[in-house]
Amino acid sequence: MSAKQRIIEKIRAARGKQAEPSAPVRAAVERYLAQHPEGPRPRSDWDALARFRERATALSSTVDVIPSVEGVPAAVAGYLKAQQLSLEAVIWPAFKALDWSRGGVAVEARQARGDDLVGITGAFCAVAETGTLMLISGAFTPAAVSLLPETHIAVVPVSRIVKGMEEAWSLLRAECAAMPRAVNFVSGPSRTADIEQTINLGAHGPYRVHIILTASD
Repeated sequence: MSAKQRIIEKIRAARGKQAEPSAPVRAAVERYLAQHPEGPRPRSDWDALARFRERATALSSTVDVIPSVEGVPAAVAGYLKAQQLSLEAVIWPAFKALDWSRGGVAVEARQARGDDLVGITGAFCAVAETGTLMLISGAFTPAAVSLLPETHIAVVPVSRIVKGMEEAWSLLRAECAAMPRAVNFVSGPSRTADIEQTINLGAHGPYRVHIILTASD
């Protein structure tokens, strides 16, 4: 018996329960988990796009809204030039076909390396309530592209903004046959307050997060 099992048995004994839950109890728990019931939630009668922009900006992300995905190269180039950043980037394969030459940005569709300064990704969805991006790992959505470069640019259709975490997980369960190996939540640039309780950006990941929202898919 493992230490974990011994602790659980002691807890159950202290509550006057059997050492092992009965078959009906197990079945009831499994039914409850399968239903994914929601707990109490705050009011969410706000506009999802406006709320996402507000919360993402509060987390030190920058947000741009453009008409369509075809305008992404120009929007990326404008942002990088305004920030005086490198015009070379590593991207997810989904964006390889865009006309990057129009904006003067040189891109490579591959895994990120330690010397890549700019990473461009999509996102599975965006969570309006918290200003958070939800990214899932996979062969065509390598996590390193959002984690290693100093600047992370995420392209997200407005239609993929959901109200809360509950809707994000429901969408994942509905669209993915199996859970991905990793689900990463990005809430602004990486930060820490470990050094004299002063917020420092870029401690464990990107210094900057720029989100480009496309009005049409």
